Amino acid sequence: MDTTVALDHLRAIDGFGDATAENTRIDRLGGLTNIVFRVTRDGRDYLLRLPGPGTEEYIDRKVEKQISEAAARAGVSPEVLHFDTETGVMLADYIDAPTMSPERFRTTPGAPTRAGAAFRKLHASGETFDFRFELFAMIDDYLRVLKEKDATLPEGYNETVQEAQGVRAALDANPAPLAPCHCDPLCENFLDDGTHMWIVDWEYSGMNDPLWDLGDLSVEAGFDDAQDREMLAAYCGGDPDPATVSRMVIYKAMCDLLWTLWGLIQHADGNPAEDFWAYSEERFARCRALMADPAFAAHVEKVRAG
Repeated sequence: MDTTVALDHLRAIDGFGDATAENTRIDRLGGLTNIVFRVTRDGRDYLLRLPGPGTEEYIDRKVEKQISEAAARAGVSPEVLHFDTETGVMLADYIDAPTMSPERFRTTPGAPTRAGAAFRKLHASGETFDFRFELFAMIDDYLRVLKEKDATLPEGYNETVQEAQGVRAALDANPAPLAPCHCDPLCENFLDDGTHMWIVDWEYSGMNDPLWDLGDLSVEAGFDDAQDREMLAAYCGGDPDPATVSRMVIYKAMCDLLWTLWGLIQHADGNPAEDFWAYSEERFARCRALMADPAFAAHVEKVRAG
């Protein structure tokens, strides 16, 4: 998508009706499912987000607006300046800080610490998100979408979902207090200014077990054991107890189980951002490998016992 389309959307926002290519600079940024631009006007920078095609099937924009505004109040996300719940077009403050990647997370000193601190700030903010992120309900919803698209699942997926019922029972036996969570901590959803870690893109966010965020980021960034401990120490304010570690490990597997389906939806929709079939196969293989590890059953039992 060229910047002309972005300019047309920008003009529909109050205060930008006179925007032209001469008085407003627009630069295309990244994004897997949405189209994102940096807008510079009168010495101020903004972020303009246009929703990708097909996202209306699984994103509630009214909920996303409420959550984005709550995350800004929590102090972990930029201020939302405009949000059209009908179109999904959003304008927010631009954070001038490097976008993270798996490599940057692993090689930037203190990055796991700052991420843990950001999660702690979010989860303890007292904000309430107008959505309940329910793992197994979302798996069912995504499977329904894929069935409607007549999409193919990786071999053994349904059997693995059945195996995961043991995980579900352990989590149900010892549920964590719900907290406002990002729920989709892709590395590229973090901006690190060296002092604070900012979090963006709240499309999948909701009230959830807070250890989901930490387990998911660990998977996305490819953290090793030392980096997991660093993030957990910043989050917990010291060494975590064994049950906390086990809960995070469980969610490492469960996030891959869920996001496998998300990738398959992108593949079915023909999203050209990357090879989403390969993405899904990789995530599913990683999930199965972790669940097959003999230590995984011990982690499940620790969570069950509390």
